Amino acid sequence: MTSNAFLPDALPDSPLPLFADWFRHAREQAVQANPDAMTLASADRNGRPSARIVLCKQLVEEPGYVVFYTNYQSRKGRELLANPYAAAVIHWDSLRRQVRLEGRVVQSPAAESDAYFSSRPLVSQLGAWASKQSEPLKSRAQLVAQVASVSAKFATQLISLKPSVPRPPYWGGFRLWIESIELWVEGSGRVHDRARWSRELTPHDEFTFVSGEWHGTRLNP
Repeated sequence: MTSNAFLPDALPDSPLPLFADWFRHAREQAVQANPDAMTLASADRNGRPSARIVLCKQLVEEPGYVVFYTNYQSRKGRELLANPYAAAVIHWDSLRRQVRLEGRVVQSPAAESDAYFSSRPLVSQLGAWASKQSEPLKSRAQLVAQVASVSAKFATQLISLKPSVPRPPYWGGFRLWIESIELWVEGSGRVHDRARWSRELTPHDEFTFVSGEWHGTRLNP
């Protein structure tokens, strides 16, 4: 199933309900192998960019942020901690829709990261402990040996009825708080439908912001 319903003639005051509808629809239709796939771009202190695919594990419609998880010591983790701004793109090619996000990035609360980590398959939990993400690796065999070493370390936990291991202190979530968002719908003859909204964010605490009003406008394709 495909979808190419254009944006409303009168743009909504907030784009987040529409984004949430699109995200829910993409997951329900399952016409792409991974509808959560999101290209995340970060930059180091010198402004050199890098991009990679992460999984958008949660959209919090209000107050407006998305959540993804990673190793904080990876390249993207180090860049986001040093330069806490990011851009992201979710492109549902089969549905002919795209969402672009830009905004501030903060680490998720530890309890939130703990809860998500405990929901992951055991093999993924062990992988998070075993992988020194983004660091040089001599061979595949070395990585397999690292996983075996971690498994041995947590041998006691692994023999329980519900085997699980604790979250590594260097692994967890990031919240990308949405300062600007663009919604895009494919049109015939490349006459696409685009609109962009932006707002101001004021820090409230280490995890949250207070948001101003959204301001939206249509854009030429």
